[in-house]
Amino acid sequence: MRMHGHMSMLAVTAALQFAAQAAWANMVYVSNEKDNTVTIVDSGTMEVVKTIDVGQRPRGITISHDGKFLYVCASDDDTVEVIDTTTHEIIGTLPSGPDPELFVLSPDGKMLYVANEDDNLVTAIDVEQKSVVAEIPVGVEPEGMGISPDGKTMVNTSETTNMAHFIDTSTHEITDNVLVDSRPRFAEFKPDGSEVWVSAEIGGTVSVIDNKTREVKHKITFEIQGLRSEAIQPVGVRISADGKKAYVALGPANRVAVVNAETYEVEKYVLVGQRVWQLAFTPDGKFIISTNGLSNDITFIDTETDEPVKSVTVGALPWGVVVAPN
Repeated sequence: MRMHGHMSMLAVTAALQFAAQAAWANMVYVSNEKDNTVTIVDSGTMEVVKTIDVGQRPRGITISHDGKFLYVCASDDDTVEVIDTTTHEIIGTLPSGPDPELFVLSPDGKMLYVANEDDNLVTAIDVEQKSVVAEIPVGVEPEGMGISPDGKTMVNTSETTNMAHFIDTSTHEITDNVLVDSRPRFAEFKPDGSEVWVSAEIGGTVSVIDNKTREVKHKITFEIQGLRSEAIQPVGVRISADGKKAYVALGPANRVAVVNAETYEVEKYVLVGQRVWQLAFTPDGKFIISTNGLSNDITFIDTETDEPVKSVTVGALPWGVVVAPN
């Protein structure tokens, strides 16, 4: 193809740059807890773009709302690493407290709330100042972290105490403790803030907690033909932006449950890889991605058909996943 004139060349270059930016906009970041890496996958092509080395036993992973910084819980290094998404270099750390496992970024992007599994604390970190603002004592083995869309309420789940702790983010005080089933691992607010869904790995349920009354209003249970109930272990939970559908990772059941978030009925079980841990939507909501720890891959699920589209091999023991915003 021949180029006519200088302008065409500039236009092509600009178009290519724009295409590159657009392509990089929706990168998928997967933390691999066994080989201490983060795998970067292009959500458009569903191909691995790059693998970067991070700290020891990376699990929780999230991204700043502008997409510029990736935050990774390096659990065995007792720190949260900050990675520049343009250069993929580690540019700093945040004082996380010991054994950070999961965390959540406030809606305004200023505060990072970290669950410290070893010392039964939730640490609130000012991201810009890189300083600890508060340490909140919670139950034994805190893990799951959810935050309300308005940023006023944070929920931490404690695996051994079997509770969801509701924390007022303005005072950093626990206002309510809600008993759920055995070993709660994850907390996810509905987009309208009306409910918090808490998964219980050993209990095998998801408790739907009313955010006004702070009481369990429904328990979702799962049954899969040919599988013992002990093999069904709910962990990661994600609810669609319109609040109509929820997806629940079922651990060693090797499936993701699709739940009607309005009726609480399980509509489908999607077979993915082995030992499903966490889930993340692409920003357009067209796909949800599961991390499959024991098969060392991630699976893209089409949210319209709820069928698995492609599995992509990543690092060893993939655990966490986040997708860069638009």
